[in-house]
Formats: sequence, C-alpha cells, structure tokens
Amino acid sequence: MFSLLRPSQSSILLTLEVARELPIGYGAALNTQAGPDGLRVPSGFVRDHTRSEIGHGAAAFEAAKSAFRRWEHFNLGWVRIANPKAPIKPAEIICMEAHTLGLWTVNFTRILYAIDEPQRFGYGYGTTAMHVERGEERFLLEFDPIGGAVSYELLALSQPAHWMTWLGYPYARSRQHKFARESHRHMRELLAGPDSKS
Repeated sequence: MFSLLRPSQSSILLTLEVARELPIGYGAALNTQAGPDGLRVPSGFVRDHTRSEIGHGAAAFEAAKSAFRRWEHFNLGWVRIANPKAPIKPAEIICMEAHTLGLWTVNFTRILYAIDEPQRFGYGYGTTAMHVERGEERFLLEFDPIGGAVSYELLALSQPAHWMTWLGYPYARSRQHKFARESHRHMRELLAGPDSKS
C-alpha cells in the first residue's frame, strides 16, 4: 500500500478488481449513518467530525451535489480518487490515491450506503483490507430550505491498519485533519463561482 513510485493507472485498475471481492475490514460495529449524535465510538477508534457552510441557495446545493458525483471533494492535489467515474451507490469500490512525505498510498473503500433526499445528499464508506486505516467515513451535504445554507459535513471513525501508520500515527492524524480542512475549503471555492449562486 506504500510505495516510493507512483502506481500506474493500469495497476490501480487491476488492484481495483481484486478489491471488489474484499469485505469491509475493520471488525467492529460502526454506524456513521446514525450521524454524530447517534454514533458510538468503539474502543481503539477515534472520532472526527467537521461541518461548515459552503454555499447558499438551491443552485449551490445542486452544484455541490454535482461536485460530489465528480469526487471533487477529494481533488486536493496531494489526494484524489483514482476511479472518478465510479457512481455513488452501495457496494461500489472507491480507490483513493495519496502522496505525502515522498510516499504514495492507494487505498480502497466500499460504499456502504447512499443518501439522496430533497435536502440531503451523500454517502458513507468503509475501509477494505487494502487501506492504511480501518473505519468508516460519511460525507454529507445538507440544504436548509428556510435559510438557504448549504452545509458540508465529514464524520469518521478510524484507527491505523498498517504498521507504518501506527509508527507515524501523529503525522497520519495531521493528514486526516489536513484533508478535512482542505476538502471543506475546496468545496467552498467551487461554490463561489457565479454559476453556483442562486
């Protein structure tokens, strides 16, 4: 999962087919679908929860949903989704590629549930055995039809799964926090364009 060389797209796609046969790989009853208020954190896991307003109005909500479907919330320069045409639907395998400290990692998750409601859109995924972490993460967009606010929420339960992640755990935690900050900021920037305003 760690490499000094960037994996080729062809090798990623081959590994993706292997990952399709893998179950989720964290051996605990996690339930991110319950949301932050209904979540119980099992022993050994850490909880991360961030929420911010990223736009305003129905058009911004639709633009945010489109950005999610293109996996733009992962498009941060040092991290990306390597199979960006994957639909947001249960059982779909998602491949996240990251580059940090000169190392490349390719991590595979399985979408557990999708949320597509008039005022809520998102999904939750769980890690497979081909991931440097164990756990679940929920990505959620919400639209307030009264005030017009569009909010983006990240909710995660995780623990290290690879010895290198354990060894560099403080740094790994800093990368998780960095991802959340930059993902929120990137979504706000995307919705700041004139086509996203109501």
